[in-house]
Amino acid sequence: MVDNANGGETAASSGPSRRSGGREARRAARSAPLSDELKPVRPGLEGGRYRPLSDADVGRIHEAALDLLERLGFGAAPASTIAACAKVGALHGDDGRLRFPRAVVENAIANAGRDITLYGQDPRHDMQISGARVHYGTAGAAVHVVDVEKREYRESQLQDLYDAARIVDVMDNIHFFQRTMVPRDIPDPFDMDLNTLYAAVSGTTKHVGTSFTHRDHVGPALDMLYAIAGGEDAFRARPFVSNSNCFVVPPMKYAEDACGVLEACVEGGIPILLLSAGQAGATAPASIAGAVVQAVAEVLAGFVYVNALKPGHPAIFGTWPFVSDLRTGAMSGGSGEQALLTAACAQMALFYNLPGGSAAGMADAKLPDVQSGYEKGITDVMAGLSGLNLVYEAAGMHASLLGFSLESLIIDNDMLGQCLRCVRGIDMSEEALSVDTIIDVCVNGPGHYLGHEQTLARMQRDYFYPALGDRSSPKEWVEKGRPDIVARAVAEKRRILTTHFPVHVTEALDRELRSRFPAIRLPRAAMTA
Repeated sequence: MVDNANGGETAASSGPSRRSGGREARRAARSAPLSDELKPVRPGLEGGRYRPLSDADVGRIHEAALDLLERLGFGAAPASTIAACAKVGALHGDDGRLRFPRAVVENAIANAGRDITLYGQDPRHDMQISGARVHYGTAGAAVHVVDVEKREYRESQLQDLYDAARIVDVMDNIHFFQRTMVPRDIPDPFDMDLNTLYAAVSGTTKHVGTSFTHRDHVGPALDMLYAIAGGEDAFRARPFVSNSNCFVVPPMKYAEDACGVLEACVEGGIPILLLSAGQAGATAPASIAGAVVQAVAEVLAGFVYVNALKPGHPAIFGTWPFVSDLRTGAMSGGSGEQALLTAACAQMALFYNLPGGSAAGMADAKLPDVQSGYEKGITDVMAGLSGLNLVYEAAGMHASLLGFSLESLIIDNDMLGQCLRCVRGIDMSEEALSVDTIIDVCVNGPGHYLGHEQTLARMQRDYFYPALGDRSSPKEWVEKGRPDIVARAVAEKRRILTTHFPVHVTEALDRELRSRFPAIRLPRAAMTA
């Protein structure tokens, strides 16, 4: 081999060993890890390109919501809610309804917290919730686990919840973990709330969302969170848990216990997901536009409430209307109508410039099958394209929120990577337009782009590659034993659950927590290799 004066190789060095070395160098370059900002998909990519509503449509929904709040207001208001909202101008009528004049609502919108951060226990999982930045995560209160190997459903247990958190902890495209299942092996509501929180924050360092059934349960939960954070001040500075709060019973009534929880969480420094979950055709209007109007009105009332308690407290515009199959009344969370509803709700959050969260990925399919794939894919990608900040229920959910699959977390992680790639859109830089590259290949190169510098550079930065999805030829697929994505997910689930045991809650701290909170049920042995 002969080196030229510039240290490069001459044509005489093009023998087999040099070609092999070149291939190896290219392989090494392709396998080198990218920094986060260069990855093809990542948390917080900007969406907002898909807009199902025109500007005029958005304005009409806004006006209709204000009209509802001023004329109808909310029924069944607890005394503490009336007192808080009355201080900022809400009116409690003789008919018992709490009404919100336009100026009161507009003032709450103007003073609401914006550009908030939802923190992880590990700072690398912090999520900047602003503009049209998109994050996908879990949620739900499934009462069953899907056993994909037996094709059966069984009651969910605390161990399942902890295992789900551990799997999410290593899924790159699932950015936060909100409670996925109800531990049916813990019937006492207080014990269930405390153990749900413990299993979630022990299983992942990502941001956690959880619920509480009663105000009295919040205090002990805060004590646990303060201890894990290293003190109350440390938690308040970086609250790594948010409260999913169904303060409203659609249509347009308060939920007394949830209101008490909301007040305790605001006081304790926990961000609030203000959640309105009407079901179109049942507890919300059957029309898509009407369901959006009611959800917007209900959540805006929540912003008045939260900001009356503490102006600017971090709260999420959780318009979360569900769709019904109007032939039967059953929920149809995997439908095109659900995708439209969620996208419209995202657009309303962007209109108000409020942190937005809604639901997608709620497959009606009972198993991770073809139906599950198209239902989740359609709803999740439209939510992302619409610029929804927080896409809840995005992974793992089946049977219209009744069942949860650990294997689906792994399959859906692949699917969400593809969704995020759609959200990212097309690079239209001068370099991406490729004029010089095309000329170089046609004039100086071999007439193709294989091995070209631009191809090697962009194959990692611009292209998402599935971990489980199979892209081999039919011949290769047969030679590999006809791999099935569900079987591969089962194997990957087993690998994760036998090797990944988070240790961010140290053994010493865990002993302290168990001493202070005897209600903790998850065996210590289940948390170690």
